[in-house]
Amino acid sequence: MASSSSWLVVVSGAVVCMAALVPASHAARAFFVFGDSLVDNGNNNFLITSARADSPPYGIDTPDHRATGRFSNGKNMPDIISEHLGAEPVLPYLSPHLDGEKMLVGANFASAGIGILNDTGVQFANIIHIEKQIRYFEQYQDRLRALVGEEEARKVVAGSLVLITLGGNDFVNNYYLIPYSPRSREFSLPDYIRYILSEYKQVLRHLHDLGARRVLVTGVGPIGCVPAELALHSADGRCDTELQRAADAYNPQLVRMLAELNAEVGGDVFVGINTKRAHDDFIEDPQAHGFATSTEACCGQGRFNGMGLCTVVSNLCADRDAYVFWDAFHPTERANRLIVQQFMDGSPDVITPMNLSTILKLDQQPLN
Repeated sequence: MASSSSWLVVVSGAVVCMAALVPASHAARAFFVFGDSLVDNGNNNFLITSARADSPPYGIDTPDHRATGRFSNGKNMPDIISEHLGAEPVLPYLSPHLDGEKMLVGANFASAGIGILNDTGVQFANIIHIEKQIRYFEQYQDRLRALVGEEEARKVVAGSLVLITLGGNDFVNNYYLIPYSPRSREFSLPDYIRYILSEYKQVLRHLHDLGARRVLVTGVGPIGCVPAELALHSADGRCDTELQRAADAYNPQLVRMLAELNAEVGGDVFVGINTKRAHDDFIEDPQAHGFATSTEACCGQGRFNGMGLCTVVSNLCADRDAYVFWDAFHPTERANRLIVQQFMDGSPDVITPMNLSTILKLDQQPLN
């Protein structure tokens, strides 16, 4: 279903270096990923930081059972979107293997721990804040131009799909990190949301200026329902109401901001995803979706398995498919698949102004 609808970049025979990189006359649509640990596929492996997923049991359900830097038992959201694009997973930008024909697949710039704001995630030390991720995107384009030429590089970027996932850490690892955090003393919650969205708008404008023409922008997920927050704030497994209130307030305002941006640029460039809504059904009724629990993490310790890190000495569930959450914060591969399916065919209350299936059909021709 994915490969038949993915947009294909037509390779000109006049571009000799491009023709040497691809076996026939086509390459899969490029895919670029920006954001935090929900979409990081290994950049932090190359950094000296505590925000890493490069040790077992992370990756336990990959074909070689190897920890790759994904915060999952297996595939994460970008991997599954790549499947729908009919493409191989994009490599981390910091990977030494991102070169030659691999450049045409795209790149993942995401880094666990970051947020919209540069002071989000300072406790993790050496991470790639969003401003630096965008600078890396500029570097990538320089490398791509050197590889295939100016015009083909422009087509690759203009015809690409972009995913950006930010915002959750700006709440759980900044505003609500500690009682009376500096940001919570500086801003009321409504003012904080307006502030981070104004900052986010500048990030997205920059991506557009750099040639991105189809950008999936995810909202904040059910941050009050993750096992880490249940372990701290819940006696009975009910979601934390304050964190859920923040997500419920943020997501509709994000969608409105994206509509304003689309009006500015004159097209449906930015596609808003209410990530919390995409989770709601299986968080509220996990059994109806084949899960045993949506409160307890598969890998962890303490209450709800939500305390501390997922390591080789953690409690580890036998059936990962029965759990919504892999660790204290991140979904299992099976939950990620359900989330991405909402991207593909979700209704406007989940993804707007159109879902990803519609985008792939529309974008069978090159975007200008």
